[in-house]
Amino acid sequence: MKPKNFADRLMDAIDAKRNPSIIGLDSEFSKLPGFIKEDARNKSGSSAEAVFNALLRFNTAIIDSIKDIVPAVKLQSAFYEECGPAGMRAFLETARYAKNMGLIVVGDMKRSDIGNTSAAYSSAYLGRVHLFGSMEPAYDLDCITVNPYLGSDSMHPFLDDCRNFGKGIFVLVKTSNPSSSEIQDLLSGNKKVYEIVAGMVDRLGSGLAGKRGYSAVGAVVGATYPKEAEALRKLMPEAVFLVPGYGAQGGSAADIAPCFNRDGYGALVHSSRAVIFAFQKSGKEERFGAAAREAALQMKKEISAALREKRLYPW
Repeated sequence: MKPKNFADRLMDAIDAKRNPSIIGLDSEFSKLPGFIKEDARNKSGSSAEAVFNALLRFNTAIIDSIKDIVPAVKLQSAFYEECGPAGMRAFLETARYAKNMGLIVVGDMKRSDIGNTSAAYSSAYLGRVHLFGSMEPAYDLDCITVNPYLGSDSMHPFLDDCRNFGKGIFVLVKTSNPSSSEIQDLLSGNKKVYEIVAGMVDRLGSGLAGKRGYSAVGAVVGATYPKEAEALRKLMPEAVFLVPGYGAQGGSAADIAPCFNRDGYGALVHSSRAVIFAFQKSGKEERFGAAAREAALQMKKEISAALREKRLYPW
């Protein structure tokens, strides 16, 4: 049986929550509530097991607090990799828990390479790995971010796994960081680099569109560049935009409107620190889950208001 197209699955999940937002589980260990780390250390000692338990406890509590509000979560691998094997174990178990709770899981690792190396990255996170005579999933995420710098051939293994396993990718096009213009805005001929990448995304994704008209090949487009997003929306009409930069990085609800198509779909707005570490504003660590829930609800409210104002609210 052919797996359901990733973009169709994502659109259905967005419809179910009436909310095109995604919360980043950028669970930086140093910022976790002190009592969680202390409990983990008391039970397991100052060990890898304590790191794993603290990360997983925090993440599952956040997921439980927001799972009825948002359609998806995004795990930034850097904050798990820095904790070593225990961190990556927490990454894997968090992804499994989120999927079991019915959420779409995006891995933010910006992977890419050439040939069989690129294929290995794709097999690890999206596809299957050949182990002892059988094909087995490793991380089995729904979608990952990828870097297009090595060219279109580096994307092909990811496209194959998107097609074969109903997975998706978000290609870096116009990122939210201030210095992105140093490379992404350079002119090549009469086009900027990010416009050339956008054309590549549109071409690569043309054969992976689902029944709802959106492709499994999406694009990362920062909320901090609304004018560029408006132009990119025209260059990539079938791509879902993963939109970082909302909240802590300065992007507003009004800034994200150009990332949507006229049907009110086509974008997934991301926030992390402003939600998962919302408890820091009050200093009440024990309310970290409730604070995250309140922040996620506020984000949903702000995005809905911005879309209604532009007559883009599809529900």
